[in-house]
Formats: sequence, structure tokens, C-alpha cells
Amino acid sequence: MKKKFFIFLLFTTYFIFVFSNSCFAAWGEPELVTKLNKAFQSIQEWLIKLATPAAAVAVATGAFMRKFSFGDEEKIRTGKKLINGSLFSYGFILAINLILSAIKSLIG
Repeated sequence: MKKKFFIFLLFTTYFIFVFSNSCFAAWGEPELVTKLNKAFQSIQEWLIKLATPAAAVAVATGAFMRKFSFGDEEKIRTGKKLINGSLFSYGFILAINLILSAIKSLIG
């Protein structure tokens, strides 16, 4: 009984995916989906534009902390952590943007 139900469920999901892509593709995307995609794209662009100056300010702050530490090891360590963390975070944001752009180009 469980095997029959599993096979029925498998074929049902298969046909739903096959027919949903072929039947509804001619209708286009709903207006709500289009608006949401545009909204998320504008948010993504805004965050990328905001991340660049934020990373620059964080690196400059860390450099000033190291420069004006006057030999205090804790301030030197904190400045170094701030520089490394901000550069890593900015690189991570750019890498995610690159991955999302690659996925978008493969899909559409």
C-alpha cells in the first residue's frame, strides 16, 4: 500500500511540474511576481551600492585605529580584525552577487 501511494505521489508531482511549465508558460508571469522580482532587484542593487562605501569606511576606521593605537596591542588587534572582517564581508557580498548573476543568466 505504501509503495503504491509513493508511486502515485511521484507521478502526480511529475505531471504537475511538466504541465505547469508547458501550460502556464504561454500566459506569462503574473503581475505580482513581476513586481516582486523588480522590487527585489532594486533592493539588491541598492545594497550593492551601499556596501562599497560602508566597506571603505570600515577599512579606513580600522587603519586609523592601527595607526593611532600608540602601541596599544588591543587597539592594533581590533583594527586588524575590523579591516579583515570588512574586506571579507565585502568580498562575500560581491561573490553572492556574482553567483546570483550567473544563476539568472542560466535561467533566463
